[in-house]
Amino acid sequence: MEVEFDVQMTSKDLYDYMLHHTYGSASGLIGSVAGALMVVAAFMGAGVLCLIAGLVILLYLPFSLFLKSKQQFLANPAFKKPLHFKMTQEGLEVSQGEETQMQSWENMHRAVSTSKSIILYTTVVNASIFPRRELGDMAPEVIQMISTHMPPKKVKIRF
Repeated sequence: MEVEFDVQMTSKDLYDYMLHHTYGSASGLIGSVAGALMVVAAFMGAGVLCLIAGLVILLYLPFSLFLKSKQQFLANPAFKKPLHFKMTQEGLEVSQGEETQMQSWENMHRAVSTSKSIILYTTVVNASIFPRRELGDMAPEVIQMISTHMPPKKVKIRF
């Protein structure tokens, strides 16, 4: 069985990936908890300075990721044209124009999902992003291919 589809990335897709990647890490969670605790402390009498610091901590990361996603999208020529993905028994083939890369299933790091995308990590920080709006009716087939060829402990995809 093979599954083929095209993906035209947007800065919103990149932002969704960056949010998931950042808040899924220990540093993202620690920052959020610290910011929330400062806001709570402010309401318990710690003062306005604590409230301001907490809000800055909570709002800085999503805002900076938003700007970074826009900047990366505009700076990277690969995002200007659609990417063609072909999932086979051997792995994931990605092509754009004359360039083609193949990644075997054994080398995939993990697969996760957000409400907007299915993310297939090829390394700890690099990933192929499959926006659900681009997959349409193909989403169950893509999820099936990933689930079939990767160990269950590496797949955290919700429908």
